[in-house]
Amino acid sequence: MAKYAIVVIDMLKDFVYGALKCERAQRIIPNIKRLLEEARKKGIPIIYANDAHVPEVDHEFKLWGPHAIKGTDGATVIDELKPQPKDFIIEKRRYSGFYETGLDMLLRELGVDTVVLTGLHTNICVKHTASDAFNRGYNIIVLEDCVETFTDEDHEWGLKYMKRIYGAKIMKLEEFLKQI
Repeated sequence: MAKYAIVVIDMLKDFVYGALKCERAQRIIPNIKRLLEEARKKGIPIIYANDAHVPEVDHEFKLWGPHAIKGTDGATVIDELKPQPKDFIIEKRRYSGFYETGLDMLLRELGVDTVVLTGLHTNICVKHTASDAFNRGYNIIVLEDCVETFTDEDHEWGLKYMKRIYGAKIMKLEEFLKQI
């Protein structure tokens, strides 16, 4: 039987309402909220992988401009999905939730073999987190109605890529909730 962890990627104020606002993020908030409620009831660990950039230094600023700067309001999880005391928070400075963070160690200590990816952006941070999960031997589930990005084209491309290249299981929230 699978040992899951829910990974919520970059559901931060700057991505939903601020500097790098993604209008389409509104679509997934209710779904992620429902997922988190069900996961907490079943004791499934929830891990937030949040951008927390160093001001004026981080490499991503060259492409995206300043966003999610560590210690600012923009780098906090939106109120609708606020972490609870038993949830885990991992700060990241690059696209992947694994890159130079403690995510892999935490997942191993929790005995997790399957990561369930949610959040922003399907074709960027979700995809790169899936890549690193694959490279570390985790099973990957991407809930297609709990991830989003700026365009339909990029969303669909990201899902297809993760399925084809990493063997990610692409599911809808309701389908996943039936199996946990």
